Amino acid sequence: MPDAAVRESMAEQCKRSIAGSAREQESMRIISGKYGRRRFDVPTNIKARPTTDFARENIFNVLSNMVEFGGLAALDLFAGTGAVTFEFASRGCSRVVAVENYPVQYRFICKVAAQLGATEVKPVKYDVFRYLQTADEKFDLVFADPPYDMPGFADVPEKVLSSGVVAPGGIFVMEHPASCDFSDMPGAVDHRKYGSVNFTIFRKD
Repeated sequence: MPDAAVRESMAEQCKRSIAGSAREQESMRIISGKYGRRRFDVPTNIKARPTTDFARENIFNVLSNMVEFGGLAALDLFAGTGAVTFEFASRGCSRVVAVENYPVQYRFICKVAAQLGATEVKPVKYDVFRYLQTADEKFDLVFADPPYDMPGFADVPEKVLSSGVVAPGGIFVMEHPASCDFSDMPGAVDHRKYGSVNFTIFRKD
């Protein structure tokens, strides 16, 4: 666990806004798998910064070389449009929990799940940090994409990894700006960068 000085430094770095990181996306596309190539119109008033198709496709290519998605349980924190949620489901995860607190995003995830008939997707309208404090389920795959300007952004990996939601041997992926560096944290095994989008991958002991 990083000491207080390191955590403070990481927090200060993560406060830096990234010019152009907010990007418009008129539709949400599922890239591959049983729901692949399906597109869904995203509400114009949605409060989310969706992971770009390019970054999402590449990080899932990395994950596909680490795990077999079939039958795994996945957790998508700060789920936003649900793009990662539905990618997990499309690629064969048998249970995918999507935690999203904003009503517009939550309703959109519910709508897309209903249109797909994706019964494996379980939307949860709840604050992510409260969910981590109360969750009693473990997941093979956990993904988090918090708002870059969220207070306490730098503490998210530690809170996720210490919460118990990542199963032993499970994988946690943290999406973050270039101003954050989590590579020295315990369990960090890889870092990938696609354009302005960065991912740090952790493996739980």
